[in-house]
Amino acid sequence: MIAKRIYINTIGCQMNVYDSEQIAGHLALLGYQQTASPETADLIIVNTCTIREKAEQKAYSFLGRLARLKRKKSNLIIGIGGCVAQQDGERILGRLPFVDIVFGTQAIHRLPIWIRQIEEKRCQVVDIKMDDDARAPESIVGLHSETQSSRFVTIMRGCDNYCAYCVVPFVRGRETSRQPDSIIKEIRTLVANGVKEVTLLGQNVNSYGKKEGLCSFAELLVRINGIERLMRIRFTTSHPKDLNDDLIGLFNHLKKLCHYIHLPVQSGSNKILKLMNRNYTRELYLDKVSKLRDTCSDIAVTSDIIVGFPGETDADFEATLDLIKAVHYDGLFAFKYSDRPRAPAVDYPDKVSESQKNERLQILLAMQDAITRAKNQALVGSIQEILTDGFSKKEISAKSANASQPAQATGRTFTNKIVNFYLDGDAENSGDIATGKLLNVRIEKALAHSLWGKPLVGATTAKGVKGVESYAA
Repeated sequence: MIAKRIYINTIGCQMNVYDSEQIAGHLALLGYQQTASPETADLIIVNTCTIREKAEQKAYSFLGRLARLKRKKSNLIIGIGGCVAQQDGERILGRLPFVDIVFGTQAIHRLPIWIRQIEEKRCQVVDIKMDDDARAPESIVGLHSETQSSRFVTIMRGCDNYCAYCVVPFVRGRETSRQPDSIIKEIRTLVANGVKEVTLLGQNVNSYGKKEGLCSFAELLVRINGIERLMRIRFTTSHPKDLNDDLIGLFNHLKKLCHYIHLPVQSGSNKILKLMNRNYTRELYLDKVSKLRDTCSDIAVTSDIIVGFPGETDADFEATLDLIKAVHYDGLFAFKYSDRPRAPAVDYPDKVSESQKNERLQILLAMQDAITRAKNQALVGSIQEILTDGFSKKEISAKSANASQPAQATGRTFTNKIVNFYLDGDAENSGDIATGKLLNVRIEKALAHSLWGKPLVGATTAKGVKGVESYAA
């Protein structure tokens, strides 16, 4: 069978990265192999995000540029999937008539049927059907030829929280959890193929299994922690209202559970939190952060914040700044509010002007940048155990231009800090250390969003636990 080539452009969240791997895995069954260039592809898939207006614009901009390519290659199949596809459906074909297939967030497992039909009949397909079956569809383990030390694993789909600014329940459906045995099987397969770390994904992992009467998320983590040769476990995202003491306690008991949590707060104002339908208060949030740090003193905490939500006054914004000072986050993902179709906040009065949103965002980011730099600076001189994650794209490009320069690799600490470092020798001979190894690195420099370090001679280990203290002497 002649190999066909697929190019996938993934826009948006980690869930979309995982979904793109699922797309690649399903279409590999039809003989499609991934290519790095849309110009060489027989099938182009754009996996989209609509959580923010900018992401949606980015998707349509890329799709618009494909019209010229389609005119050159009449047999080229172009598809749009993900949240924009689920949201806009058949309207996309009116806007972009050269698109062959529009498929929603719950149609990935049906994609091979539609692609085969398009190949044979050259027809257009729209599939944005939400599955009635409450069970999340089984995953295909998409394995790549190159070594990957870390992979995403979706444990649940959809959301039942209906935050006022968010469209996820409308474009990804109601919350459904995968069977724990299926998740364990997928992770075991990944580990057998060289994966050392998994990040468990869900819109609210803390509520895993509740609707279906499955095990709790804490119980699932205990099971995953027992998988041999798996070194590290991460998860995202945690909804503060469902973060319980059982889960918090695991940060002090599970050796493979990284000391890191992403805990979105969105606002430091109780008034705004209520308008957002977040179902917790500022005080409850701060109490849970305090419990996390009492349990695990070195835990790194990051968060999401939306500035300029409808009705946000100067006092509300100051409350958010005050919360940032109180929590002292390791990092923040901050965004300007934008109206999204079907989200309740579209109809809220007292919209904040674009100029005011811009001003508030810059103030907030400047504050957090100073905090992050100070936290990174405090690590200079320490020895950190990192899980190496290969060479950066920038490094690969530089090596092709100058093969004599040292190889620059990257990795992450047990608290999710990015550490860059040089390896002796060329990239080819250093590859076995650059990816999927635990390596002890002395931190020499703190940067705005990363650290720079020097590996310690002979300081690699096959252990799947953090070991900074044992090497510090």
